[in-house]
Amino acid sequence: MEVVMQFVVMHWNLWCCILLGYLQISCISLSSGHHLNRSTGLENWLGYSGSLVGDDSLLYDSAFVETSTSSFPLNESVSCEDLEGVGSFNTTCLLSSTHYLKSDIYIYGVGNLEILSDVSLLCPMEGCMITVNVSGNVKLGQDASIVSGSVVLSAANLTMGYNSYIDSSSLGGSPPSQTSGTPVGNDGAGGGHGGRGASCLKNNKTNWGGDVYAWSTLSEPWSYGSKGGGKSTKKQYGGNGGGRVKLLVKDTLYVNGSITAKGGDGGSDGGGGSGGSILVHAVKLKGYGIISAAGGTGWGGGGGGRISLDCYSIQEDLNITVHGGLSIGCPGNSGAAGTYFNAHLLSLKVSNDNVTTETETPLLDFSTSPLWSNVYVENNAKVLVPLVWSRVQVRGQISVYSGGSLIFGLSDYPISEFELVAEELLLSDSIIKVFGAFRVSVKMLLMWDSSIQIDGGESTVVTASVLEVRNLAVLRDFLPSQQNSVISSNTNLALYGQGLLQLTGDGDAIKGQRLSLSLFYNVTVGPGSLLQAPLDDDASRGSVTKHLCDTQRCPIDLITPPDDCHVNYTLSFSLQICRVEDLLVNGIMKGSIIHIHRARTVIVDTDGMITASELGCTEGIGKGNFLNGAGGGAGHGGKGGSGYFNGRESIGGSEYGNAILPCELGSGTEGPNESYGHVVGGGMIVMGSIQWPLLRLDLYGSLRADGESFSKSIKSSDGSSVGGLGGGSGGTVLLFLQELRLLENPYLSVVGGNGGPVGGGGGGGGRIHFHWSKIGMEEEYVPVASITGTMNNSGGAGDNDGRHGQEGTITGKACPKGLYGIFCEVCFICFFLFSSSYSWICSECWRYAVIS
Repeated sequence: MEVVMQFVVMHWNLWCCILLGYLQISCISLSSGHHLNRSTGLENWLGYSGSLVGDDSLLYDSAFVETSTSSFPLNESVSCEDLEGVGSFNTTCLLSSTHYLKSDIYIYGVGNLEILSDVSLLCPMEGCMITVNVSGNVKLGQDASIVSGSVVLSAANLTMGYNSYIDSSSLGGSPPSQTSGTPVGNDGAGGGHGGRGASCLKNNKTNWGGDVYAWSTLSEPWSYGSKGGGKSTKKQYGGNGGGRVKLLVKDTLYVNGSITAKGGDGGSDGGGGSGGSILVHAVKLKGYGIISAAGGTGWGGGGGGRISLDCYSIQEDLNITVHGGLSIGCPGNSGAAGTYFNAHLLSLKVSNDNVTTETETPLLDFSTSPLWSNVYVENNAKVLVPLVWSRVQVRGQISVYSGGSLIFGLSDYPISEFELVAEELLLSDSIIKVFGAFRVSVKMLLMWDSSIQIDGGESTVVTASVLEVRNLAVLRDFLPSQQNSVISSNTNLALYGQGLLQLTGDGDAIKGQRLSLSLFYNVTVGPGSLLQAPLDDDASRGSVTKHLCDTQRCPIDLITPPDDCHVNYTLSFSLQICRVEDLLVNGIMKGSIIHIHRARTVIVDTDGMITASELGCTEGIGKGNFLNGAGGGAGHGGKGGSGYFNGRESIGGSEYGNAILPCELGSGTEGPNESYGHVVGGGMIVMGSIQWPLLRLDLYGSLRADGESFSKSIKSSDGSSVGGLGGGSGGTVLLFLQELRLLENPYLSVVGGNGGPVGGGGGGGGRIHFHWSKIGMEEEYVPVASITGTMNNSGGAGDNDGRHGQEGTITGKACPKGLYGIFCEVCFICFFLFSSSYSWICSECWRYAVIS
């Protein structure tokens, strides 16, 4: 019994000593003011180790306040007294001391909550939750804070003082199951969430780290960010994912501090964590602070998180960011941007805040009920729409700005068709890439220093891309020092509209394998601008000319075309202007087979040019021969000139086609092997048709379908010159029109190309034909042509002893009695010999008779 009593007394003395020691330490701490370091202090109190937040966390050293550590029962609300505050949550509770929490807490009341300056409510553990649900107002004083893995706050009004913050950065719990936000492997890639994490692995086939998730809850995000990947088996993970913040405010939320759910930093040993989720409901959102779910910095930067703001009004001074984290291992490839959704306006913004990246932000299925209003991609964000047969439809704008890019489809599978429907499509210093076919329906398309690139691959399965712009389409080079605006496709491309299509800048272009512009009331090709089809490579040209190069059959769709305007592989044209009231060309229109159909007027200004030169056949019916080391020129409207080399002759190509109604391409020449290369004949330009003639053509610049000249000098193995190829023959210019005006010294030509050194023959000239549609008689007679320029159908020159190509043909439709020549001019001999009443009886112009 005595031994037992001694044991009890010893234990009692021991507990008393421990208690007195603890009280002494507490008193010393309180008497000294207890300087609170919000990272070191947390480690001391909770045994926590590791980074709580990123480098730009707001857990700074603060003022001197009282602190305590607390643990409360689960699923029970705490009182103001529990938190050592003054007052009640049913009236007003003032918190004047910082609390470090070991578990979730729930605060409920019908009154107000005020957290005084420099006071914090902290639960810095992954996934820890602080919930505040009061009917009155909540106020955070200067430098006050709430820090937890999840923060849910509901109040009538929320006011955040200067430098105060609600922070869940780097405190995310586990992301949703069956997601791949944390990258696999030891490459130090960034975590993904709203945007993909960056990967610095050069041979990485996927080119990204952690993937995106929680797209379906874009408007109500509530997922944690993901950890970044580690760089070794010893360190499997990088920075933590961001946490979650939900603020439900009935009236006004004033932010003069910050609301953050950033991903944690991984340093050089791991990838950055991805940003978390921030959800705000309020009537008015005001202030000058920051709302951020940015990705963390790491070897590979973390992707941005997701932010949704459901507010009637949002002050523009707020800085709202979801950019990807910086990549230490590959500085030019940061994490991808996350998503910022305005739930009140139903608009989506993806911005990387000018942080450069090669990593994409995938956008999946878009809402159809209700339709979103706007989609913005800006500031170096790269957005990917990966799902095949996707339709992106909004009620307002789709805008791609400031280095942003919007990508449809996957480069390895360009087999799908993508749709974009909006009121306006606005691009500035940006790019849209499409792998497959692209269908656009907008009222207005504006492009400044931007491009739309359509890659249909090599598959014939891909249909034509169609851009329907109902009111206005403008391509413009906004700053001369920057890039130009270009729409290009390696397959068929059609632009439809009801208003104006205008290319205004130097270098602005629309290019395609086949290209059709139709239904605009005006098409303007500004100085230095370009319309082109096919593309520059021989394969592209060959695919649209092959069916006309092997036969003399006249393409009926050019002479009597269908009434409607469409583009497909069965039609003969490469570049079509269809049902356009007025066409003004100050730049260049370039194509193998140019067809201007059902237009009213065509004006080619002084610096303008419509050309099919050197875009005809590589071989063709009048192909130039290469024989005995000499190259003859190709023939068409005239025979190609013979080539001569060392006394040996090679006969030129033969004449072919119909001078009365020409509709053939010019022919080319080829050498005995690929080292010689080849020469291409002129293409074909057709304006109007028998049924729908052109009202007027005003030519101040040039209209050309010339054959190509050969200028390359061929050397033998011993360095001596050998015979060169002959020139290509001129093509065809066929004009169905009522009136022609060649003014201010313009140039209309179908000349053959020159023969190359040594001894190449010149190509034959092409064919020009004027098919007049309406010629008035007697008092109704009006001249159909006013000619002050040059028309040239000559053959190309031969080199050395090579012969010139023969002249081509220039013809006009047969004139009525009393009129003569190509332009159906008045027979003045008849006019002078007879009275005006009988001047039209001449069956043949006497002037011709006198000359003969």
